[in-house]
Amino acid sequence: MPGWLLPVVAVLALVLGAVGGALGGVAYDELSASDAPGRLSSGLGGGVRTEAPLEPEDGSVAAVADELLPSSVQILVEGADGGATGSGFVIDDQGHVVTNNHVVAPAADAEGGIQLVDADGNRFAAEIVGRSPVYDLAVLYAEEVRELRPAALGSSQQMNIGEGVVAIGSPLGLTSTVTSGIVSAKDRPVTTGGEDESSFINAVQTDAAINPGNSGGPLVNLVGQVVGVNSAIATAGGLGGSAGNIGVGFAIPIEQVEVTADQILRDGEARYPVIGAQVRTGGETDEVGAVVEEVNPGSPAESAGLEQGDLVTEIEGQPVTDGVALIVAIRTFQPGDTVELTVERDGEAQQIPVELDSEVG
Repeated sequence: MPGWLLPVVAVLALVLGAVGGALGGVAYDELSASDAPGRLSSGLGGGVRTEAPLEPEDGSVAAVADELLPSSVQILVEGADGGATGSGFVIDDQGHVVTNNHVVAPAADAEGGIQLVDADGNRFAAEIVGRSPVYDLAVLYAEEVRELRPAALGSSQQMNIGEGVVAIGSPLGLTSTVTSGIVSAKDRPVTTGGEDESSFINAVQTDAAINPGNSGGPLVNLVGQVVGVNSAIATAGGLGGSAGNIGVGFAIPIEQVEVTADQILRDGEARYPVIGAQVRTGGETDEVGAVVEEVNPGSPAESAGLEQGDLVTEIEGQPVTDGVALIVAIRTFQPGDTVELTVERDGEAQQIPVELDSEVG
């Protein structure tokens, strides 16, 4: 990706805030007895749909909307600073809804309330099963959601650039809104959030119109399968620019959503892979690659022989343009995997294998 994209284009979370109040297969797995509601010892498995509900010849935007609207919800959040609204979708028949972490974080931090609103206007009180600031994902639970139809899950990796997609959510508090577009790019490294909670996303880019309030809603292919979770938009004017849609939106790939949701349902928390080194993620530089600024003692990076000042130019043979691109690429793997880094040191390139460790986040 162009090196100018991340520092010039501000990626904004799509949660819509409103100070003062929120805007307007036979047996179930037994929920684990823990303080966290909705936990499942089996994780994400039973009750998940994967088969495409629509035939390719039936794959119109209208057909996709008819299939997915009953599986999509608006999320109303009450926090210490007022209310907010976002979107989500039913991921299984066990009562679970997936959304973005930044949508529900105000309620988690301030012990506020969360309500789900389905396509018919019914409201259900929901609780947080767990959330991952690193991947900007959260799983909610409400008993009544078991009555809603789960969305079918697909694959973002099997989609081609230019294929049609549909975004469903509640932009600006407008429930059950449907927009359409194409997959503009895949594997786009972007970062969202603030200094305290930054999420690095290996995103699906789309020009489907998404706006504040679409956060957590499904991005769907034309056979009715969810391929991503809408998470952020870009603006041309920086952080002070317009927060509306300009045709550059980003969704978390469904493959990562499934992994993170499974971890949250099992353990109430998610883990992400790390190498134990700090890389430069900002500032102007003429170097193409990720500059290693610090190697943590006792880390996999130290054990592998990575050194301060190394320039990482590839991971598993794929080019690395900067520090954000390296972080995003590492987070597409799993803890325990071994990845090969191509490193430039003193003008010479060498391959360094690193076994990934994990942290909670």
